[in-house]
Amino acid sequence: MFLRHGIIIDAEREFSFQRAAIFQSLPPFIDILLLLLFFMVIFAILGMNFYHSSIRLFKYFNTLESSLMNLFVLLTTANFPDVMMPSYSRNPWSCVFFIVYLSIELYFIMNLLLAVVFDTFNDIEKMKFRSLLLHKRTAVQHAYHLLVSKQVRCPSGVAFKQFDGLMHFYAPRMSVRDRYLTFKALSQSNGPLVSLKDMYSFYEVAGLKWKAKRNREHWFDDLPGTAFLIFKGEKTLYILVAVNGLWILVETFMLRDGIFSRDVPWSYIMFLTIYGVEVLLKVTGLGPKEYLSSGWNLFDFAVTLFAFLGLLTLAFDMEPFYFIVVLRPLQLLRLFKLKKRYRNVLDTMFELLPRMASLGLTLLIFYYCFAIIGMEFFSGKLYPNCCNTSTVADAFRWVNRTIGNKTVVDQGYYYLNNFDNILNSFVTLFELTVVNDWYIIMEGVTSETSHWSRLYFMIFYIVTMVVMTIIVAFILEAFVFRMNYARKNQDSEEDSGIVFEREVSKEEIRGLAETYGRQGDNLAASQLLKVVSQMDRHRQAAMLFLGRRSRTKSDLSMKMYEEEIQVGWRELGR
Repeated sequence: MFLRHGIIIDAEREFSFQRAAIFQSLPPFIDILLLLLFFMVIFAILGMNFYHSSIRLFKYFNTLESSLMNLFVLLTTANFPDVMMPSYSRNPWSCVFFIVYLSIELYFIMNLLLAVVFDTFNDIEKMKFRSLLLHKRTAVQHAYHLLVSKQVRCPSGVAFKQFDGLMHFYAPRMSVRDRYLTFKALSQSNGPLVSLKDMYSFYEVAGLKWKAKRNREHWFDDLPGTAFLIFKGEKTLYILVAVNGLWILVETFMLRDGIFSRDVPWSYIMFLTIYGVEVLLKVTGLGPKEYLSSGWNLFDFAVTLFAFLGLLTLAFDMEPFYFIVVLRPLQLLRLFKLKKRYRNVLDTMFELLPRMASLGLTLLIFYYCFAIIGMEFFSGKLYPNCCNTSTVADAFRWVNRTIGNKTVVDQGYYYLNNFDNILNSFVTLFELTVVNDWYIIMEGVTSETSHWSRLYFMIFYIVTMVVMTIIVAFILEAFVFRMNYARKNQDSEEDSGIVFEREVSKEEIRGLAETYGRQGDNLAASQLLKVVSQMDRHRQAAMLFLGRRSRTKSDLSMKMYEEEIQVGWRELGR
C-alpha cells in the first residue's frame, strides 16, 4: 500500500531522472558488492580458524553466521576496536587480521565502489546530455521544415511571420517585442530569414529576457561618487561583514554562563541597518526580478530578513522564536565570495540544491518504506529493561540505585530507538544511517524477535549505501565538472551568463506595428508603438536591447564537450 506514494512522486520529472540514475548504477555497484562479500566470507572463515581457541573471541567467530555478522558490523567500524581488543590483549600480532581486513574492505573496495559508481554516473550524465541534445536537434529540424512548408516564397529560411506563429505556441506570454528580438538574435546574418543552422540555437535564445540598454546600464551609474561607492563598493561591504563577524565573536566570548542577553544591542541595529539599505538600493536599482535572479542576492535577502525577524524577536521578547537570532553569523558566508575556489564550491552547492532535493526525496521514500516494515514487525519490541538475554542489555537497562540518601537512575537510552510510531522509526533509521553503534539497536531487536531480523538492518544499510554513494557521485560530478570548466576557461572573464545584443531601428518597429494593425492584432501593434514612442522621447533613431539569461548546465556541457559533440554530429550525418 505504501508503494502508492512512490508512484505519485515518480510522476515528477527530476525524480524519474534520479531513479533512472540509481537503477543504471546498480549493475557495477552489485559487481563490487559481490567482491566485497567474497572477501568478507574469506575473512569469516579465517577468523573462525584463527580464534576458535580464544574463549573471549569465540563469541564473535563461533559460527559462520556470527562471523559474517560481526565482520559486516566491522565494515561500518561500529564495533571497532572492541571486536579486536580481546585477542590483542593476548597477542599483539592478532591486530594484523583486523588491519588487513579493514584495509581491503573499507579503504580499498569501498572507495573502489565509489569510483566505479562515479564513473558510471558520469557516463550516464553524458549519455543523458547527448540524448537531450539529439532530441532538441530533431525537434528543431521538424519545426523548421514545417514552418518552411507554410511559406509560399523564400523556402531557404523561416520568415518572421511563421516564426511568430511558432512562438505563440512555444511562449504564449512573450510580448511581440521580445518575439521579434528573439528572431533577430537567431538570425546570425541579421537578415529577414532564419536558416536551419540558425534555428539550432533556438532553445538557447528562446529563454532570453530582453531589456532596453541605456547609455549607462543602471540608474546609479550617474550618481555622485559617494552614492556610487555605497551601492557598488562590494569590498567595503565585505569589510563591514568581517567586522560584524568579529563583533559577534567578541559578544559570544564575553557571555556569562552561556546565556544570551535578551536586550537589543546597538551593534545589531547598526549592522542590520547597513544590510537593509544595501538590499533596498539593489532592489531599487536592478529591479525586483533581476535582483532575485541572482543566487547570492537571494541569500543576502534571506539572511537580512532573518536578522530583521531576530530583531523583532528580541524587541518583543518572543521566546519561542528566539532561535532566529542565532542565524546572524550566516551573513559571514558572503566573505567566501572573495576567493574563486570558495565561489566554485558554493556555486556548485547552489546548483546541486534542486537535484539534491530530488535525491533527498528518494531517500525519504526508502525511509518511509523501511519505517512501515519496521513498525509492522518490531513495534513494541524495545522498551526499558528489555533485551536481557542480549550482549547489549546494558544499553536498554533502567535501574534505580541508592547512593547514600539519593536515588540515582542508571538509564540506557537505546530503548528510545524503536519502531513504535512513524516519527520514532524515522529517527531510528537515521541513526542506522549514521552507523555509529547501530549494531546495538540491531542486536536488541534480534534478542526480542529472531536472528532473521538482522536481514532487515543489513538490507537497509546496503540500500542507504547505494543512495549515499549516488549522492556523493552527484556532488563529485558537479564539482569536478565545474572545476574542469573553470580550468578550461581560466583566461575568460567572470561568467555573467548568456548575453545577446540586438539593435532595432524605429522604421523596423513602426513597419512591424503597421503589419500587425492590418492583421487586426491591435494589442501587438500598441505594444510596438510604445517602443516607437519611447524612441521618440529619447530622440533615438534606433534602440539597443540586451537579452540575458543565466548560464545552465546544458550551456556549460555544450562548451565542455564541444569536440565530442562535433564528432557526434559528423557521425550522425554519415
